[in-house]
Amino acid sequence: MKKTVSFSKDSINIFFHILTGCNLTCRHCYINPEQHGKNTLSLSTIEAWLSVFAKKGAAANIIFLGGEPTLHPDLSLAIKKAKELGYGSITIDTNGYLFNDILSKIKPEEVDYFSFSLDGATRQTNDMIRGKGSYDRCIAGIRKAIARGFTTSLIYTVSRHNIHELDMMAPLLKNLKIDRFFIQVIGIRGKPAKSDQAQTNCKGLQVSRSEWLRIIPDVAERVAKHGIIVTYPKVFLGPEESFECAGLVAENYFIFPNGRVYRCPLCEDFPLHSMVLKDNRLVKTEKINESDLFELSIPEGCVMNKIIQPENLSYKNNGTSKHKPEYKIACCLLKEEIN
Repeated sequence: MKKTVSFSKDSINIFFHILTGCNLTCRHCYINPEQHGKNTLSLSTIEAWLSVFAKKGAAANIIFLGGEPTLHPDLSLAIKKAKELGYGSITIDTNGYLFNDILSKIKPEEVDYFSFSLDGATRQTNDMIRGKGSYDRCIAGIRKAIARGFTTSLIYTVSRHNIHELDMMAPLLKNLKIDRFFIQVIGIRGKPAKSDQAQTNCKGLQVSRSEWLRIIPDVAERVAKHGIIVTYPKVFLGPEESFECAGLVAENYFIFPNGRVYRCPLCEDFPLHSMVLKDNRLVKTEKINESDLFELSIPEGCVMNKIIQPENLSYKNNGTSKHKPEYKIACCLLKEEIN
């Protein structure tokens, strides 16, 4: 079975944003050009940075992202370089438009997965979130990739705008012959976190704990019965469940065109990056940065969530435990998988 990004302990994932430009304007886009850069990396820089992280060995999964990575004219050459360097798996995250005739420039044996983003089981819901025409183009892209022998996965970012259609995804995934299904939780960062609308977005986008626990695990089980591997975040831990931070038990690196390297995606709206690529070398940044926060232990679980998007927390108030959280928030990079 082909490998791809892994959200488990001891995994190594390199999320490489080779540009921040995109042809779509998705409502929940996390890209923040002011913090991530507006440039498109040259092929020579991509290859140099791939070489830096190739030292992690064959256990490392490389994921090419944007913006929309297929907009990069040299993506196929970057893929070939990653293959040459011996990465354990190569994944392309795409909105399905598949620019620059990418499917004709690489072979199925050079890429482990094309991972498509679709945020609605119907055209109406998906296009409301991602843009008019994006549903049909994504479905067409999936069918074209599979017809040419590529292995595919699908990413569904759950929010209040589309959770009502999640249970409709099982037959669609089966019909499309998707191999893996990734359920993601909406993050209040990038576009949704803009100061003038952040409070409204937090209340309008995030799914309640009761709704998440009632719907997500059940849908994951039903999709898996079709022989599709399902990965989803637990998000809400009970008070008795232990919290683990991927910053301590796994290796995830989020690389952006301006050279910033984050270990935690929740920090990406802020200059909290723990590393930076300088002169094609990976250099640690000065304190205080995200790595200084990983070891903090708080009753709420994820310290980054408490600091950056605490709207999904709630507290008991019975007179004696006024500030005791009702539950913990799990690390967004450690997920459940049903095989």
